[in-house]
Amino acid sequence: MHTLYDSETFSVTHVLANAVPVDKAAEAGRSGHAQVLVVPTLARHGFEIVDKRSGKEVYLDGSWAELFQQHITEWQRRTPTQEEVEDTLEQYAELAQNPVVVH
Repeated sequence: MHTLYDSETFSVTHVLANAVPVDKAAEAGRSGHAQVLVVPTLARHGFEIVDKRSGKEVYLDGSWAELFQQHITEWQRRTPTQEEVEDTLEQYAELAQNPVVVH
């Protein structure tokens, strides 16, 4: 996970699908010391947007994540004002239904 943006009103985190290390020695009856990384069949990267004012969050994946990635790419090419970023996040925050829960 990488925090991309954090302000008084919003937080944006890029969530990466993690590869899971598997100890091949354990699988093969401890006959070797090799480890491999097993990537999930359906690796899904996404973005979590937290609206701190409402205490709700939305997780964007699939086509929503691709659309949001386009915004990020544009922001990297042309540095937006904080107001422009917040306006864009406000639009996505309208999708937020899940209350933020601390584990």
